[in-house]
Amino acid sequence: MHGSRATTAPVTNPYPMRSIARRIFLCLLAGLSIPVLAQDLPPLSHLVTGGDTDYTIRQGDSLTAIGARFGLEPKLLARQNGLPANTRLHPGQQLRVHHPHIVPAALDDGILVNLPQSMLFNFSQGKLVSAYPVGLGKPSWPTPQGEFRIVNRQANKPWLVPKSIQEEMRREGKIVQEEVPPGPDNPLGKHWLGLNLWGYGIHGTIAPASVYHFQSHGCIRLHPDDIAELFDQVRIGTQGRLIYQPVLLAVIEDGRILLEVHRDIYKKGIDPAQTVRGLAEANGLSQVIDWPKVDAVIAAQDGLAEEVGHLPSNGLKGQP
Repeated sequence: MHGSRATTAPVTNPYPMRSIARRIFLCLLAGLSIPVLAQDLPPLSHLVTGGDTDYTIRQGDSLTAIGARFGLEPKLLARQNGLPANTRLHPGQQLRVHHPHIVPAALDDGILVNLPQSMLFNFSQGKLVSAYPVGLGKPSWPTPQGEFRIVNRQANKPWLVPKSIQEEMRREGKIVQEEVPPGPDNPLGKHWLGLNLWGYGIHGTIAPASVYHFQSHGCIRLHPDDIAELFDQVRIGTQGRLIYQPVLLAVIEDGRILLEVHRDIYKKGIDPAQTVRGLAEANGLSQVIDWPKVDAVIAAQDGLAEEVGHLPSNGLKGQP
């Protein structure tokens, strides 16, 4: 990932107006199912980031830490390399990391964070500049959805511990801290991008292996190297959006149809099978999708983009 640049088709406008006719169609399609109506259909995507990376093991590496760095679960990393899940890694050992992620149809400029996907995408003039795995709020303390903007940009910021977290420290029998100065014990790491959502920010971490997990108190954590890059890419006033899209379907430039499914981590009641079928019908893809493959991707919920079909050589009417 690491600020990788995308090379596929340009990103389209993510939020077109939904027509009344389309809503009626969705009602009929889902049998008046409330989950489909509540989420509506996400846009069809046309862009993928990540791919295949050769990685050399360093001292202290673990499957969890490497998975956090690239945006995949450690069990998948082990499976990709024919290793047992509890394997011991050795410096100099080579791993192949397969980590493709579908980019949600996105902003023209600014930051998009897809919560169940645990990915942050930064755009400029409609093009993807960088993409990073992120750590997010635990289910009992979820990261919020909605629009935001960067209102504070600060290196080596002291952590002013919120009262709610102080109370949690007290309940768990920990030493209650009101402020943590910059340094190796500061959980914010070296870079802080404060949001206009009070108390929330995008920041580094002193625990890089916690990235790509849901363990924070709602803030958005990046690997120290990734937040350093993002810090240089954004300014005060940069706009952003936090979305909740566990199911992503894409048709990319080479005609492949890709599906990526994540756990409904915050229990929004989203049915992935209904979402995929709705997207396929709405975009004229039903006849070119391998539905048994779709079922397998949904069952696994591995969180990586998988091929589930291909457009015919002459394309489909209305498809880019």
